[in-house]
Amino acid sequence: MSNEKISNPTVLIIEDDAFIQAILSQTLSEDFVVTTFSDGLEGLNYLQSGNIPDIILSDLNIPGIDGMNLLQQVRNSGFFSSVPFIFLSGKEATETRIQCLEAGADDYLIKPFNPRELIARLKNILRRMGKI
Repeated sequence: MSNEKISNPTVLIIEDDAFIQAILSQTLSEDFVVTTFSDGLEGLNYLQSGNIPDIILSDLNIPGIDGMNLLQQVRNSGFFSSVPFIFLSGKEATETRIQCLEAGADDYLIKPFNPRELIARLKNILRRMGKI
């Protein structure tokens, strides 16, 4: 059996709050290869340039295109439609969470979030997919 380390899964973070983006990067960088953007359009361009992350973590309210439109673009794409998509948002309304999940989001966490819970949720999704 090989002792080669399997590369860490990749996570694309789209979050316009620089402080939260920094916390996410710091929190996730031990277990994941992290790429961050503060604009939905930049994140979509990154994907359309041939970069397929193992998981996408996005705020709902982001500049460029909002999180819901980004999710729809991802789900309608042949290349990215199966990439897990998690919303991280300050919107606590149950109706908002339901709309996001019905639109194809795999999970929805409310800010402020517990970093350990976020990592556990990311790993659970990736484990089910056989990525870790």
